Amino acid sequence: MDNMLGLLRVRIQRGVNLAVRDVRSSDPYVVVKMGKQKLKTRVIKKDVNPEWNEDLTLSVSDPNLPIKLTVYDHDTFSMDDKMGDAEFEVKTFLEAKKMKLDGLPIGTVITRVQPCRTNCLAEESCVTWRDNRVVQDVCLRLRNVECGEVELQLHWIDLPGGKGF
Repeated sequence: MDNMLGLLRVRIQRGVNLAVRDVRSSDPYVVVKMGKQKLKTRVIKKDVNPEWNEDLTLSVSDPNLPIKLTVYDHDTFSMDDKMGDAEFEVKTFLEAKKMKLDGLPIGTVITRVQPCRTNCLAEESCVTWRDNRVVQDVCLRLRNVECGEVELQLHWIDLPGGKGF
């Protein structure tokens, strides 16, 4: 807790065109890892375009740690099937959070992250000033699978007495 910078709220919004792992569909859920922390969403039955809209909160002490996301298909009588994975950095988001942004018009784009070979972005990701806070919308293309994307949103929660930014 001594070196905790704050909390990162990861809203897992939806999956798009996820792989079929059962007969005609899948029962997907998402596992998010950062360092030793591991959180997961609920299972959505028989849906390759699930809408989770679930908030998962990670405590951040090292801004250089990537966030790893894995999608699984829940199976009742056998091991869950992997439906792809992705990882992303939060450094750009946290650098934007450090800026003095009060008074900026709502919706102002602070910075943009382009998809490239070293990230899993499916499209440009904008860090924006929205509702008096820094928000980043992210669309990740899953790796190690034939198809699928996961859309999520990041926002920061300062802690009283935390090191903060």
